[in-house]
Amino acid sequence: MIIDGKAISLKRKDELKKKIDLLRSEGKRIPKLTVVLVGDNQASQTYVRNKEKACAYVGMLSEIIRLDDTINEQELIQVITGLNQDQSVDGILVQLPLPSHIHEERILDLIDPSKDVDGFHPSNVAKLLLGQKGLVPCTPQGMMVLLDEIGFDLTGKEVVVVGRSNIVGKPVALLCLQKNATVTIAHSRTQNLKNVCQRADVLIAAIGQTKFFNKDYIKKGAVVLDVGMNRDENKKLCGDVDFKDVEDIASYITPVPGGVGPMTIAMLLENTLLAYNQREG
Repeated sequence: MIIDGKAISLKRKDELKKKIDLLRSEGKRIPKLTVVLVGDNQASQTYVRNKEKACAYVGMLSEIIRLDDTINEQELIQVITGLNQDQSVDGILVQLPLPSHIHEERILDLIDPSKDVDGFHPSNVAKLLLGQKGLVPCTPQGMMVLLDEIGFDLTGKEVVVVGRSNIVGKPVALLCLQKNATVTIAHSRTQNLKNVCQRADVLIAAIGQTKFFNKDYIKKGAVVLDVGMNRDENKKLCGDVDFKDVEDIASYITPVPGGVGPMTIAMLLENTLLAYNQREG
């Protein structure tokens, strides 16, 4: 069974739209997401346009602050500080990557944790680690929604996450632990990777290598969530999983595109509404 992330994300956005329509009908302030885009990276421009369209679809206010890539770090810090203090802004997202002369970590740490809709601030990471309520990174949260949508209970299941990034691998492992799964985080130094992956009831592929995982890595009946966004030899979008080789073995699998990707933006909007609700009490 193919997990249709596009359809599931649309369902979540439609639910958000109803909530925001209700706020508007009651004459209340509308949630607002501000995206800071530095430079003219084409992929970043596309991501930002998609976020802008998604905000418009659900009726959420959005603002794009476009800055030249020659901006210095102190000037960018002033922009972020201003957004932290702006009471009309509920969510702040700094589109990555930033130019090499700017320290990404320093900028991300500066964002007010209550407006950190990417869920990258150390304060929100600590809450995730401790199992407390906070703003959770969007892609991992999206994968949890996909598992919920197919009715998959993680309790007692073995999850193998291949990839240990702070954006995907580590947070999704923590979310699976919260759902009572037994979790293994594998990576480039893992020995006997095929054997490790073959144990998985749920395999989460997040290494950024084109069609790396074939049927030899998959246990029959496993759920496969593919986070990869790569280009194949024909320049077509594809994932870390060789979809055609694996689809007959997996019980459920996410395609690329149209699987995990669309969920990321839906979760970003949900985080913005969550941040709004927390600020409005």
